[in-house]
Amino acid sequence: MSSRIICMALAVFSLTAPASADWGHWRGEGGNGVSTSAKPPVTWSATDNVKWKAAVPGRGSGSPVVWGDRVFVVSAVDDKGDAGDWSSGNSELRFVLLCFDRATGELLWERTATRATPHEGTHRTNSFASASPTTDGEHVWAHFGSRGLYCYTVEGEKVWSHDFGQMRTRNTFGEGSSPTLVGNLIIVPWDHEGPSFLYAMDKLTGEVRWKTPRDEPTNWSTPLIVEHDGNGVVVMNGQTCARAYDLQTGEELWRCAGQTQRPAASAVAQDGLVFVMSGFRGSYAGAFRLDGRGDLEGTSSVAWSVGRDTPDIASPLLSGGRLYYYKGKSGLLTCVDAITGEPHYKTQRIGLGNIYASPVAANGYVYLSDRDGKTVVIEDSPELKVVATNDIGETIDATPAPVDGELFIRGESHLYCFGE
Repeated sequence: MSSRIICMALAVFSLTAPASADWGHWRGEGGNGVSTSAKPPVTWSATDNVKWKAAVPGRGSGSPVVWGDRVFVVSAVDDKGDAGDWSSGNSELRFVLLCFDRATGELLWERTATRATPHEGTHRTNSFASASPTTDGEHVWAHFGSRGLYCYTVEGEKVWSHDFGQMRTRNTFGEGSSPTLVGNLIIVPWDHEGPSFLYAMDKLTGEVRWKTPRDEPTNWSTPLIVEHDGNGVVVMNGQTCARAYDLQTGEELWRCAGQTQRPAASAVAQDGLVFVMSGFRGSYAGAFRLDGRGDLEGTSSVAWSVGRDTPDIASPLLSGGRLYYYKGKSGLLTCVDAITGEPHYKTQRIGLGNIYASPVAANGYVYLSDRDGKTVVIEDSPELKVVATNDIGETIDATPAPVDGELFIRGESHLYCFGE
């Protein structure tokens, strides 16, 4: 058996292995935003059910990832403490990966990946460290976009780094797509206002295994890896088209137009269907059959589609055969049957405002957070039932991480561990 086939077999095995209690990627163990084992609390505040609270230096909206006894986050730190317009990118920043003790919140180690003055600014609500790290329990990868991708051991020893060059984003809105780990590969999106690509890299060496050109402008979505007929498939959103690629070769398998401008929401999938959505200056959601090939537009490979009330920044959640998603960046929540697209309920107000964080599900509940610092907990069911509304008093842009009996939330200034 060739080394390439062995690598592919390992990649596919990771897609079908038993579910992990850990949360090694910002969208969880299967990429749909669901933990199949966690039982986190449903009520908390800035003081109640707080196991610990740790200050996080600098600014960052990358989500926490959790493995074993460690929690990892990224940040961009201005050591001069400049109170000016940080989003202009005029200050030198330290791009850091931080490792916290899961039991106590103690900072175990901090590594400065690089120091750099950003070549362009970012949106005032974005940061210069908005891609989430990812880990397999032995290594952790921190992606700082134009400042590079860095691989460390979980003990903090640097293994390798890769420089992709400078990204030029639409209207200098900033960067934010996260890499996805699968088997021996790490898949890195690189869509911007210059030449765009999708990379597959060896996770242990940083060697580029394949690099596929994409005729796409700026895109903030993250790759989803799914298995279909024993093969790995990479699904990516895009302003021009939603697309699927062969995991082994990077060859494009299918595409479908219809998405809106500068997409940010990442795909989810179940039972041979993949769901891709966008909602900026337009609205579109499509359910695509993974066995399609070529241009899917207008074919039976599009199981269903809708043209209103779809999410902008936050990705959809797929749990129990139900798709949950917001209208644009608002807190108006819709829940539909994933197979048919028929709504269980539409654009319901649940007490949330402006949304960046994506919803997650665990133990029969759905957790929905907004930029005001509130997290509304609802039942994971076809009927809308609000269970609790919780407030930590600081902005939440990062997606929470449910692990075992705990919920980890990265706020604007602190990392929280909630548990009863």
